[in-house]
Amino acid sequence: MLSKEKIDRINALSRKSKSEGLTEKELLEQKRLREEYLRAFRGSMKNTLKSVTVVDPEGNDVTPQKLKNEKNKRLH
Repeated sequence: MLSKEKIDRINALSRKSKSEGLTEKELLEQKRLREEYLRAFRGSMKNTLKSVTVVDPEGNDVTPQKLKNEKNKRLH
């Protein structure tokens, strides 16, 4: 995940954007930081989903095949 400093900077730029606006340089920084945050978030979410097993009310494993394939790739 992103460092606390980067997340704090994203939040500071967001507040400044709402209150007084951002310079061109700050807009580029904000865009770069947001993209970095989203990459980290998506990676974390994919790793979380790879450890999920879906079970129906009868106790049967109904995990989608695509997810099972991803789990198997990770194990080998």
